[in-house]
Amino acid sequence: MSYLTTEKKAAIFTNYAGAAEKTGSIEAQIALLTERISSISGHLQQNKKDYSTHRGLMQLVGQRKRLLGYMQKHNLQGYRALIEKLGIRK
Repeated sequence: MSYLTTEKKAAIFTNYAGAAEKTGSIEAQIALLTERISSISGHLQQNKKDYSTHRGLMQLVGQRKRLLGYMQKHNLQGYRALIEKLGIRK
């Protein structure tokens, strides 16, 4: 999908992980998943009967949830800062 270019990915990694080379950090992975989830959600608002994409979205949400749970256990202050920065929880 062309919604996530390499420049956009590098910007996400720089904003959330500190450097574009830190692609494996938990913060960067969660931010990237959040970007993909918001893009797919926009697609599904227009195409309500696209059930296979809906299943993929649910898998991404579950993966992000697992990563957030891991981060909450190991780095509570970083977790709180990240969810506030991304605007995930209310």
